[in-house]
Amino acid sequence: MAKVSAIEKNKKKQRLVAKFAAKRAELKEIINNRELPIEERFRAQLQLAALPRNGAKTRVRNRCNITGRPRAYYRKLGMSRIAMRELGSNGLVPGLVKSSW
Repeated sequence: MAKVSAIEKNKKKQRLVAKFAAKRAELKEIINNRELPIEERFRAQLQLAALPRNGAKTRVRNRCNITGRPRAYYRKLGMSRIAMRELGSNGLVPGLVKSSW
């Protein structure tokens, strides 16, 4: 089980990403538009830099929904390999059969 503080910090980042997603996309569109004057694009770049860093999507860490483990994460299932193995052994993941010999 991961530290509760690490899990909560990641949840806070996810909330910030959701909050600032539209504003960041709008500013990035202005920055990447070559037809606008350089001053306006530079002003948009400064506004983007003023937004919180944890509002960027890349700052969010994929974590297991069950244990909070940050590594060996399967996106399709939203859990780590260890949690998937546990649930697969108990027959709780549809279509997954853990082999044993």
